[in-house]
Amino acid sequence: MTPPVTPAATDLAAAFTERYGDEPAGVWAAPGRVNLIGEHTDYNEGFVLPFAIDHSTRVAAALRTDRTVRVASTFSGAGEVTVNLDELQPGSVTGWAAYPVGVLWALEQAGHRLPGLDLLIDSSVPVGAGLSSSAAIECAVAVAANELAGTGLSAPELALVGQRAENEMVGAPTGVMDQSASLLGRSGHAVFLDCRSLKAQLVPLPLADAGLTLLVIDTRVSHSHSTGGYADRRASCERGAELMGVSSLRELRVADLAEAAGTLDEETFRRVRHVVTENARVEDMVGILAAKGPGAIGALLDASHASMRDDFEISCPELDLAVDSARSNGALGARMTGGGFGGAAIALTPHDDVERVIAAVEEAFAAAGYAAPAIFAVLPADGAGRLA
Repeated sequence: MTPPVTPAATDLAAAFTERYGDEPAGVWAAPGRVNLIGEHTDYNEGFVLPFAIDHSTRVAAALRTDRTVRVASTFSGAGEVTVNLDELQPGSVTGWAAYPVGVLWALEQAGHRLPGLDLLIDSSVPVGAGLSSSAAIECAVAVAANELAGTGLSAPELALVGQRAENEMVGAPTGVMDQSASLLGRSGHAVFLDCRSLKAQLVPLPLADAGLTLLVIDTRVSHSHSTGGYADRRASCERGAELMGVSSLRELRVADLAEAAGTLDEETFRRVRHVVTENARVEDMVGILAAKGPGAIGALLDASHASMRDDFEISCPELDLAVDSARSNGALGARMTGGGFGGAAIALTPHDDVERVIAAVEEAFAAAGYAAPAIFAVLPADGAGRLA
């Protein structure tokens, strides 16, 4: 069934016509995501449990008769970027435009010759908050180009296209979780993804029915996956796998950690311990959601945050304060979400305690002298598709 045309889609189409002089062929959208649990496990061929959220990126698009791509956005002051598909290569486009243009490059690298395109992008996914605004851009452009150019790729194939764009064109060594959640999500469900096989399973996540709200606490501390800490953590995981004689940390189970403690240096061991125990927590959460529902997952959220704070060392004072304040004022569980070093935390909160949690976090940030956080609720939403 064709979704109803939303005001946002109509407005973006009108803005496209004003900019480019012709109507777009359509408007497509892809959501951001919250990772419920399973952090830094994706590039270790492990398990993740994200869900698509009700904040999305939209792209109005039209084919051209040449090989030129023009891309602009409503949110960047950088103006319009124009490139020729024949001249694209990693490093040839930088900044935010590398994400949409990178998708077109990755499609061509996969053997799909594309026509030129005009693109206008709009987004309601907060940038730098760990909600994967980058993957939302990639997936919106991917589904638009896939339809307009008739490449016929499946959602899992488009997820790999988006990952390649981010890895090679942008230079961020991320896994495939973000794109998979944005493309495969469904309202009221999380996506249990095996990052080795790319097999995905929808897991019911009836938050509203359980009387629960998932709050996102955007600390306003921005981060970038293409710099520093993220790459260091990935290299540490690869080193740990090599020293343990396995192809990836997916091969290790909790029972193997005693051996790892005697084999690895202290820092590498802690990095490995996080990934191994986080994989176990993802599997445990899938089982608990099936048996008891979302009201019973708070302890796993708390344990995940402690592991990221102490073993993987990717939290920051603002994230820790958000988690502690939420937890002590009624949240059933809380954790940072996303790659770390800033971004957002999530707090699973009974409806009746939402206002108290929000007020407590805001007061704690003010008392600490931090910038005011942005706090909002999210619900599991449908994945990428055509709006108009």
